Amino acid sequence: MSRLSARPTARTALLFVTLAAGCKPYTPRPYFPPVTGAARAEIFLDVPAATTVLSEILTTDSFPVTRVEKRDGYIETAWFDATTKSPTGARQLGPEVVRVRAWIDPSRRGHSWITVETAYRPIADPALDQRDLDTQVPPDHAVGKRMAQIVTELAKLYQPISTN
Repeated sequence: MSRLSARPTARTALLFVTLAAGCKPYTPRPYFPPVTGAARAEIFLDVPAATTVLSEILTTDSFPVTRVEKRDGYIETAWFDATTKSPTGARQLGPEVVRVRAWIDPSRRGHSWITVETAYRPIADPALDQRDLDTQVPPDHAVGKRMAQIVTELAKLYQPISTN
């Protein structure tokens, strides 16, 4: 092998390593989507701003927010007592113990889709993955109603600009 043919390979490897070091191909968001029935609306805020606004509303409303990923558009609370909004170590079973998760996804330029789930676990089954047990709370559940109200209020406050 000649010396000239080895140079492009070394350059290619160096370029690949440089490019790989410069990007972050991961996200701290969970791999799973929101549960069926989660509240959803499009708003006129970009992902980081929408994530900040929603996390501040949840915190102000005394929900135990434990994780906010502004860049990636994700919010999560601890499992908490639906009546007191206090984090709980109680068994995560039944609609009295819930968790709120929010996904904020890019839409049109400067717009975001906000999806907020209020999950509970109606059954315990060690044969299933824990996420497979999560279910959206019933429509008359107090925390679920509050999440729907928050999403509706955000949609009114940050209405998307009509393109008609």
